[in-house]
Amino acid sequence: MNPFLSKILVDLARKKLEKTKAKGDSKPISIKQIIPLVRSYQVEISHAIKESVFIIIGVFSAGFGLKGFLLPNQFIDGGATGISLLLQNVTSIDLGYLLIIVNLPFLFLASKTIGVKFALKSIAAIALLAIVVHFVEYPIITQDKLLIAVFGGFFLGLGIGLSMRGGSVIDGTEVLAIYLGRKLSLTIGDVLLLINIVIFSVGAYILSIEIALYAILTYLSAAKTVDFVVDGVEEYVGVTIISNKHEELRLMITKQLRRACTIYAGKGGYGTNGDSYDKDIIYTIVTRLELAKLHTEIDKIDRNAFIIMGLVKDLKGGMIKRKPLK
Repeated sequence: MNPFLSKILVDLARKKLEKTKAKGDSKPISIKQIIPLVRSYQVEISHAIKESVFIIIGVFSAGFGLKGFLLPNQFIDGGATGISLLLQNVTSIDLGYLLIIVNLPFLFLASKTIGVKFALKSIAAIALLAIVVHFVEYPIITQDKLLIAVFGGFFLGLGIGLSMRGGSVIDGTEVLAIYLGRKLSLTIGDVLLLINIVIFSVGAYILSIEIALYAILTYLSAAKTVDFVVDGVEEYVGVTIISNKHEELRLMITKQLRRACTIYAGKGGYGTNGDSYDKDIIYTIVTRLELAKLHTEIDKIDRNAFIIMGLVKDLKGGMIKRKPLK
């Protein structure tokens, strides 16, 4: 790290520790006390830089989707962006202003339901998007309606997904979906679907049915891209294995497949006399592409093993992203 920045962090850590010292404590602050706090500051700074890069790239990608594809051809999308595009077609107000105005109620709701920090980052991201849309000139890529719907949705979804990776939103309807989902006991997906049905219905009435149908295609393209960006390139599967041959399976996973696993101490409840008995339960994670190989190796050891599988959205740490399955 830059020596100047390191000195600033050390000074900040020293001042913070001085403030938390008990009254009457005259002992000087030691380097052992400062180092953990400095490391914490370094982690916060590196995360903030990473999140900012995600948001900036996301904003420019969304701007490209809007000005390079959707806006010149009077296309709309779902969510707050779709509402803004619809209002822009009706009122001719600059899209940059509409993006801020339409998202403000959602961001106020975000400050109440998610957190003030999240809301402030989202305000900054949406304001940056408004500036990009207003001032940056993008080339108009195509006038083919199918390409506009698919690729306009792709770049817009890429921007939304990257912004979410950065800890913010540039389309506030997901915040409303979270809030209504809690109040009405509906899933977030159901609420988003209802919101977008209303938007597309209004779009069909004001513009045309054809534009509304293409807008649905745009929305599906954007939604799939968001899922791809937020959930990661690889899809992970958590696998729970219950077998009497648990030790052989553990060795196969760790030695042969070179995967980490966790052993749970469990009790079996099924039996002829109804008595419970101790057994080890294995839990490991593989990618979807590696699942067939794991099943093959399990069957070699115990064809009657009880296997439970569930999707894992994303993960951090460990060895799964570093070592290929042999």
